[in-house]
Amino acid sequence: MIDDPSEQFKKQLEEALAKGSGPKAARFALACLSGAIPGFGGAIAGVTATWSEKEQAEYNRIFGAWLKLQEDEIREIGITIFEIMARLDQNDEEIRKRIESPEYLQLVKKCFRDWSAAESEEKRRLIRNLLSNAAATRICSDDVVKMFITWIDMYSETHFAVIREVYKNPGNTRQEIWAAIHGASVREDSAEADLFKLLIHDLSTGHVIRQHRDVDYYGNFVKTPQRKRPGTASRLMASAFDDDKEYELTELGKQFVHYTMNEIVPKIGGGKEADS
Repeated sequence: MIDDPSEQFKKQLEEALAKGSGPKAARFALACLSGAIPGFGGAIAGVTATWSEKEQAEYNRIFGAWLKLQEDEIREIGITIFEIMARLDQNDEEIRKRIESPEYLQLVKKCFRDWSAAESEEKRRLIRNLLSNAAATRICSDDVVKMFITWIDMYSETHFAVIREVYKNPGNTRQEIWAAIHGASVREDSAEADLFKLLIHDLSTGHVIRQHRDVDYYGNFVKTPQRKRPGTASRLMASAFDDDKEYELTELGKQFVHYTMNEIVPKIGGGKEADS
């Protein structure tokens, strides 16, 4: 006898797929999707109306595999939430109010909507740290935290490696960043050089890192005078591994590192952190 509703539902779906009534289950799932995704309903209706028996059988197989994938994702999400709760001081009244607030629940929903639990362990760890720190500290607004969630979804593990290196060694040049992450030199016309330029471009235009700038007492950026170099100008274009300009994290980048790459140690609460 199966008492758990989720287990009962899964059993009924598996029986439906096994008995050949899978198309009804598939159409039901698509109907649910059409309610969740605006404008998707018309496209679904057009597709299902033209299905042949062979196409329906193929979709049954895919849908069955999708159910298994969802089971794995739900398990990963459950583990992540458990780890978040284990790292928070449940006796702290402010933390308890925070994790029960609609604003915090919106962050949780956005995390698990935008992030695929099966994507990578690295991103799961960033999400776990982000939600833990967002519950225990309020360094920046929830709107900024939501942007950090988007960054986790948008950037790759290689982007995060560059962010981590610039955080550890502010003022490093492109050449020093590349050497710390990869070590071996590559040609300027190589795919590796193109990819590295793209990483720096993505993080620079995304306002995560920037070239070092001097500031005055009031925090205003000071213009750097252009230095005139003697002799004939070089015939070579700027290198992907330039060793002249220094890079640093923006203030947003620093907050991103604080929220996602600093880990709250379990059971100590109070927002105390340790480097992950």
